[in-house]
Amino acid sequence: MLLAGLLLLALGAGYSFLKGTESSLKDAFAPKFLIGGALNDAVVSGDDPKAAEIVLRHYNSITPENVMKWEHIHPGPGKFSFVAADRLVDFGMKHNMVVIGHTLVWHSQIPDWAFLDAAGQPAGRDTMLARMREHITAVVGRYKGTVRGWDVVNEAFEDDGTFVKSGWLKAIGEDYIAKAFEYAHDADQGAELYYNDFSLDKPAKRDAVVRLVRDLKKRGLRVDAVGIQGHWGMDYPTKADFDAFADSVKATGLKLMVTELDVDILPAAWNYTGADVNARVELQKELNPYPAGLPGEKQQELARRYGELFSMILDHAENIQRVTFWGVYDKTSWLNNWPVRGRTSYPLLFDRNYQPKPAFDAVIKSVQGKK
Repeated sequence: MLLAGLLLLALGAGYSFLKGTESSLKDAFAPKFLIGGALNDAVVSGDDPKAAEIVLRHYNSITPENVMKWEHIHPGPGKFSFVAADRLVDFGMKHNMVVIGHTLVWHSQIPDWAFLDAAGQPAGRDTMLARMREHITAVVGRYKGTVRGWDVVNEAFEDDGTFVKSGWLKAIGEDYIAKAFEYAHDADQGAELYYNDFSLDKPAKRDAVVRLVRDLKKRGLRVDAVGIQGHWGMDYPTKADFDAFADSVKATGLKLMVTELDVDILPAAWNYTGADVNARVELQKELNPYPAGLPGEKQQELARRYGELFSMILDHAENIQRVTFWGVYDKTSWLNNWPVRGRTSYPLLFDRNYQPKPAFDAVIKSVQGKK
């Protein structure tokens, strides 16, 4: 009777002894590397408590999905908004999680004013360097000693290995990346510093990033790891291409991170395998084939693909620092609105009801097979 009474009390308080019986991702991968998730503000503010339960059970590392991006944290000249970012960092510290900052210098999700002078014209090199330093010093300095590492520069290269013609490049020149790493280190000399990008399995882009990090090291700048955004599909990257990337990073002496993992099982909107947030394709019925739910056979296909990808990742576990999923569960994934707004996407390990999918089991089995 006492046990029954305790069970009823627990259920009434919103807890269940029957939940959370699946294996924990962070425990399963503990001998290998950190397992993380990119969190929106609802998770850490208490507005999405079931998502927070998933995070606390399965992740030992967290990354902000958006709240540390320039448009949110630095919306106007001399104006900073740290409320949401503070919530995320406090959440991580409270639960003994590794917090990763994302992202300091990027050409997207940044207000127009950041690239303009007082007259509304494109700002010059000195102005832009001062503005970059102010931003990095304020953000990194605020979280000194609490954020373990930072995505210092994000997505600086095109797939062909040329520089993205961003406002940073136009105003400052190619050394804007080196300056960003210099300023980040000055702001917190104990923080790890990373370069982060997508499609790094493509040879030209991979080689450009390898040249970059070698140049940063030659300049005497701190750089600890390269993050490959795992916005992947059912047939990319190939094992050969991922192996080539992982081996190239290891040869530089740096660690590797898979930073934004999700797997898109929906039909390709066009012949593109990257993750440019500015890309847009009009919604068409054939591009949204599963609005009511992913059929069982497709769930199994996604599970097989996740198993393949984690097998590839685990082959390089000795040099991998972290694997981070880009989101917590399917309903809040960015792929519901990119590149086609309004699709119903299924790219993560937990479904819209917060339940583990067959892909979850496949990921657990992949590491059990690599013991």
